[in-house]
Amino acid sequence: MPSLGGRRVVVVTESFLPTVNGVTTSVRKVLEHLALRGHEALLISPAAGSPARYAGFPVVEVPAIAYRQFPVGLPGLPGLRIQRLIEEFAPDVVHVASPFLLGAEAIAAAKRLGIPSVAIFQTDVAGYARRNHLAAASWVAWRVVRWIHADADLTLVPSSSSMADLRAAGVERLERWGRGVDLEAYHPRVRDAATTTLLRDELSPGGEVVVGYVGRVAPEKRLESMAALRGVPGIRIAIVGDGPSMPAIRRTLGGMPVSYLGELRGDALATAYASFDVFLHTGTEETFGQTIQEAQASGLPVIAPRAGGPIDLVDHGRSGFLYTPGDAKELRATVELLARDPRLRARLGEAGRRAVRGRDWATVGDALLEHYERARLARSRQLS
Repeated sequence: MPSLGGRRVVVVTESFLPTVNGVTTSVRKVLEHLALRGHEALLISPAAGSPARYAGFPVVEVPAIAYRQFPVGLPGLPGLRIQRLIEEFAPDVVHVASPFLLGAEAIAAAKRLGIPSVAIFQTDVAGYARRNHLAAASWVAWRVVRWIHADADLTLVPSSSSMADLRAAGVERLERWGRGVDLEAYHPRVRDAATTTLLRDELSPGGEVVVGYVGRVAPEKRLESMAALRGVPGIRIAIVGDGPSMPAIRRTLGGMPVSYLGELRGDALATAYASFDVFLHTGTEETFGQTIQEAQASGLPVIAPRAGGPIDLVDHGRSGFLYTPGDAKELRATVELLARDPRLRARLGEAGRRAVRGRDWATVGDALLEHYERARLARSRQLS
C-alpha cells in the first residue's frame, strides 16, 4: 500500500457538490481515499452551496458565475485567494481536477510556491468545439489546454484516446490514471433485490428487454441517437438523468416506449442499473466513461460508440459492442442482436464484470498516491 507518510494535499476542482457529474464523483472518491489512508486535505471549489466539510476535510468556496447550469470559478482575485489558501495550508502536492479557470490559477500558484502539482484531464473542452463545427475554436481550445497544463508537474489522463489527443496538442509529462468503480454497490446480485423487481415490473411490464442509459441529458451525450431504435420489437428504453436537452429528447423520442427516471444516486442508481438488460452509451466525447464501468460492474453488456474512453473499456465482442459513431443502422442492428439473445447478453455481462474487478476505488486511489509521489520527486529534482 503506497503512503505519502501523512502528507498534506490541496485539491482544487472546477466542480463539486451539489453539482453531480464525473468530476464531482472523482473528487469525492479522492477525498475519501485520502481520509482512508490518513492524509490531510483541503478542498477549493467554485461557490455553489457545497458542504462546509467533506470526508472530514474543510471545503472552501471561491466566487463563481453560472455557465450552462454549472458554477464556474472566476479568475483574478479568486486566484490570489487560492494562492493564499495553498500557502497557508502548506501542502506537499496540489491536485487539480479538470483544470480550467480555477485550475489554471492553482497550477500557477503551486509553481510560484515551489509545490508539485498534478492535473487531472477529465473534460474534453476541445471536443465540444468540434461538435459545434468550430474548427478555429477547437484549435484555440487545444492551445488553452496546453497552456493550462504546461506548468503542471504531471498530467493524468484517463484513456488512450485522451493520451493521443494531449500528445498531439503538445502537452508533456503525461501518465495514465483511470477511475475506480464501487464493486459492491454495483453488483449483479442487486438484480434479485425486491426493489429491483418492483422497478423492473414498471419498466418492463410485458417482459420486454430494457435498454438503459445513465448520464446527463445534454447535447454532447447525443441521446437523439436512440431514435434509431424506433420500432425495434420487444424492447423498452429507460433514461436515468436530467439536463438541458431533456425537452428536445422527449420530442425526438416521442411515441417510443421510454421511461424517464430522472437523476438517481446511491442505492436507487444501483437498482436502476440492475433493472436494465443492456446498457447503451451514446456520447462520443467521453474522456473516460464512468457509467460504462458501473454498468459492467452490474453485469450488463454495453453498447457504446467507437470513440474516446469507451474504446478502452469495451472489449468489442467480448464485454459488449462498439458501433461507428453516427451509424444509426449499426446501432439498431446491435440492439436487435442483444435483444433477441439472452445467452449472449449474459456472456457479455459476465465478461464486463470480470474486466472491472481490479478497478475498485481503493486500488485506483493508491495508484493516485504513487503519482503524487512521482510529481513530488520531479519537483524536488527541479529545485535541487
